Amino acid sequence: MSELDDTIHRVTQRVIENSRASRAAYLDLMKREGDRKPEHKDIACSNLAHAFAGALEDQQAMKNKRGPNIGIVTAYNDMLSAHQPYGRYPDRMKIYAREVGATAQVAGGTPAMCDGVTQGEDGMELSLFSRDIIALSTGVALSHQMYDGIACLGICDKIVPGLLMGALRFGHLPTVFVPSGPMPSGISNKQKQETRQKYAAGEIGRDALLESELGSYHSPGTCTFYGTANSNQMMMEMMGLHIPSAAFVQPGTKLRQSLDRAAVHRIAELSGTTERTLAQVVDEKAIVNAVIGLLATGGSTNHAIHIPAMARAAGIVIDWNDMAELSSVVPLLARVYPNGSGDVNQFHAAGGMAYVIRELLDAGLAHRDILTVSEGGMDAYTAEPVLDGDDLGWSPIGETRDDTMLRAVGEAFQPDGGMKLVTGNLGRACFKSSAVSRERWTVQAPCRVFQTQADVVAAFKAGELDKDVVVVVRFQGPRANGMPELHALTPSLAVLQDRGHKVALVTDGRMSGASGKVPAAIHCTPEAKGGGPLSLLQDGDVIRLCAETGELSTTADLSERTPAPDPEVAWGVGRELFRMMQTHADGAERGASAMLASAGL
Repeated sequence: MSELDDTIHRVTQRVIENSRASRAAYLDLMKREGDRKPEHKDIACSNLAHAFAGALEDQQAMKNKRGPNIGIVTAYNDMLSAHQPYGRYPDRMKIYAREVGATAQVAGGTPAMCDGVTQGEDGMELSLFSRDIIALSTGVALSHQMYDGIACLGICDKIVPGLLMGALRFGHLPTVFVPSGPMPSGISNKQKQETRQKYAAGEIGRDALLESELGSYHSPGTCTFYGTANSNQMMMEMMGLHIPSAAFVQPGTKLRQSLDRAAVHRIAELSGTTERTLAQVVDEKAIVNAVIGLLATGGSTNHAIHIPAMARAAGIVIDWNDMAELSSVVPLLARVYPNGSGDVNQFHAAGGMAYVIRELLDAGLAHRDILTVSEGGMDAYTAEPVLDGDDLGWSPIGETRDDTMLRAVGEAFQPDGGMKLVTGNLGRACFKSSAVSRERWTVQAPCRVFQTQADVVAAFKAGELDKDVVVVVRFQGPRANGMPELHALTPSLAVLQDRGHKVALVTDGRMSGASGKVPAAIHCTPEAKGGGPLSLLQDGDVIRLCAETGELSTTADLSERTPAPDPEVAWGVGRELFRMMQTHADGAERGASAMLASAGL
């Protein structure tokens, strides 16, 4: 067992110092909220009658306050495969609560959109700001002040960050996140990727593509690639907000139900105490652990935005400099598609999060001394759940069961975490080097400038990009159009790369948790809208993108240029309803949140 790595200690202390005033203000608010939280017996009888009226068989227990009342905030809908299992969770959770003398109510629901459905479509422009809506919905759900603990039901991209951001404003209460698990594995990810590229190249038709996609996304549960949804579950483990090793157990299994039951029992046990409230669990060290887990597993680039936003909701300040410095010492321990060939089910079978956490803790590469919802602290997360008949227990993790996708610290796939900060006269951006072959870490080529994904695809089909090229897609930032993911460009750019061209993407938009083999500088800030550097580029300007040196620059003289005009405001698919959020959003590095910016957080 090693002492904490010096760099991780130094970055953590910097985060603590930079957060000193805002964290103190947050904790003071949580103390005041805890002190003034009305006991059920002190709420007016008419108010209580409204709260108890729909409780049916729990009504007498709630009236007599015979035990804690758990508020369930659910992101259920049956359009998201990952959230479809949540439909029956509340009924089961109420039974689990009664087993330990508690009650449970659905406090409220939040929206939950699927980025997989909206990818490349106009609706994707609502995606990032749905995180703020989810946080606000969580606040509305919990504002009734009828609850002694919180159960958050959510998995996918913006949903877990939004739930956590909202729940943190009720951080005087204990909170457990309850996942539902990944769907069983379908066709291989390599086969899926090859089919997508064949379609982009015009070699197969839409029917063949649809059959391939249906073979991949085929049943209830989280998509099995290691994107933002599964990275969310990893982070909840690294921060101690799950029952240990609950992240990747499939839905509909006896083990899954046993873990769900344990989660409800644990919330009931913690309710009424002040030892492991959400505000205490999510501290500076827990946030640093989340970053470390992201780096060690090659997780989603979306969390370069979500982690700063979640941290701010807890009064904690962390930025891309901190994340890049952590990346320099955290080795890559996992290769899960799109960074490898296996999916999250194979990752879990190889040892999964229990193995990763054990390796990080023993090497001094993560904080062991954080509070978690588990009594056993972070050490409890180094064991995997097992059933002995009906009894749930945990068994210490052994060695990796598949070293092609999961390795020890001493045999890591690469010595760093592969999340690079690139800077220069084009601003600051993120580069996920863990997903890109090292020989492609540097691209220098003339650029082609676009303002929509559709224009890029049209140019590709017309053969205009069949050369060394840096594709710039601008006016995709939070204030311009809500910062959509541009993952739909990946197949076309990958085809160009496979033809032998040097290709890169530079954008103030996002890519995806499935960001893959094409080098990309994403989340560029300042964004193009309002005169950011990308707005000054012209076709043919030479751009250099280098993950080795951390460079994002152009040789063009931008000093005398006039910014390109902002694009026209888009209407349709509800986008106009989100105009207020675009107007008030802050930059990507701060989390791209209108809600937090407007609240002065």
